Amino acid sequence: MKRNKAELLQDVIGRLLREEGLETPLNEYRAVNAWAEVAGPDVARYTAHVYIRNQTLHVQLRSPALRANLMMRRRELADRINRHVGAFVVSDVMFY
Repeated sequence: MKRNKAELLQDVIGRLLREEGLETPLNEYRAVNAWAEVAGPDVARYTAHVYIRNQTLHVQLRSPALRANLMMRRRELADRINRHVGAFVVSDVMFY
């Protein structure tokens, strides 16, 4: 028997994640894990803690000089993380 309404598995899984409310937490997880790759190994070495709250990526850094430098690149970093994840997840980046 042939089915006329064949769907791609990727589309079915994406729809299931959205319906169950799991798409946003999954994208946030991807964004947090992407920090080291997006920021680079030098920045990742000074990163102590990364998490997302209210579409803001919070990054704890061990270097005040690096923190000041990255504050000027907040918008660029947020855009790069969103492109890496493939969805709008981060609207701002805060360093402390």
